[in-house]
Amino acid sequence: MSLIGRPVTVLGAGVAGLAVARALALRGASVTVLEQADAIREVGAGLQVSPNGAAVLRALGLGPALEAVSLRAQAVVLRDGLDGRAVLRMDLARLRPELGWHFVHRADLIALLLDGARAAGVDLRLLQKVDSVDLAQDRPMLMMAEGGMQEAGLLIGADGLHSPLRAAINGAVAPFFTNQVAWRAVIPNDPGDAAEAEVHMGPGRHLVSYPLRGGAWRNIVAVEERRRWVQEGWSLRDDPMELRLAFAGFSPRVRAWLDRVEDVWLWGLFRHPVARRWHQVTDRGAATILGDAAHPTLPFLAQGANMALEDAWVLAACLAGHDGDAAALAAFQTARAPRCARIVAAANANARNYHLSGVRRAVGHAALRMAGKMAPGMALRRFDWLYGLDVTAG
Repeated sequence: MSLIGRPVTVLGAGVAGLAVARALALRGASVTVLEQADAIREVGAGLQVSPNGAAVLRALGLGPALEAVSLRAQAVVLRDGLDGRAVLRMDLARLRPELGWHFVHRADLIALLLDGARAAGVDLRLLQKVDSVDLAQDRPMLMMAEGGMQEAGLLIGADGLHSPLRAAINGAVAPFFTNQVAWRAVIPNDPGDAAEAEVHMGPGRHLVSYPLRGGAWRNIVAVEERRRWVQEGWSLRDDPMELRLAFAGFSPRVRAWLDRVEDVWLWGLFRHPVARRWHQVTDRGAATILGDAAHPTLPFLAQGANMALEDAWVLAACLAGHDGDAAALAAFQTARAPRCARIVAAANANARNYHLSGVRRAVGHAALRMAGKMAPGMALRRFDWLYGLDVTAG
């Protein structure tokens, strides 16, 4: 169906929301993005845009902008966290070099998506917090925090883990604590460090690090298994000494990084199920969710932003390519749900594999070293299904 002039309301100005806003606006839709914050600020830290996500940014006309703000990754190196020795090296530079694998600060990715959305005519409205969504009316109705109401024709929930639209479609579902917490920090980088992602694996914990912003900075995400509960969210500051103590037994390289940490954030890792239903059609409107609102994932495969980008492209294509919202949104969920569920499961498995201890750890590391010598490309080829898919190719 034609999207020219069609009013669309998007909840959330994150990766998913801004990407789908530009994708729809480029097809002629009249898109309004509602964001609860009072400004689009520099939040978060580093993230990885793998070839499947880079393909979407290029199809949206944002490839040059991505190249300008990102660092091309050369490899992922799995290391024994205790002594720093390499366990397995995966050469990313040979993986779809025309698209590349990119290290980028989340703020820089948001900025380029925001510029792209505005250039396409998207209307961004700040201080628009939605308390709840009513789908029992002819059209989706937004109950705003300040007490007012807004009506929407086509409503898209790109508002993350605690999406009120997800709750309206599926009901409330309580997540469960995974008994893991994560710290994130950014530190000055060592000049001349390779553009590689390093995964330092230890019993019950691991640390991932890679350079950002032309190599001037280094992103750190460190995960520890623990029983005590930590609140969900990104806004809890922690004492850097707690992070240093948690990784005191790691290699000198890791400890040197952590000695430079001045500001660190801590969050508890909770597992949310992939939503059972992604959409609902009303008498004169429709609503759907995408990104973390539909399929939140643990951060152990670096695919949250990439899944959001894929979702944005596929949703816009489905809305443009089907007659009627019911068919379009059903096609969107059919196309995306199995792939996203597989990615979430793979991320869960990585969490276990990084934290092995005792005999299982020794055997696992030995097997990886042998595989790296005998068939150096095999480990990466296991994820061809993930990184090799280009949703923009149809």
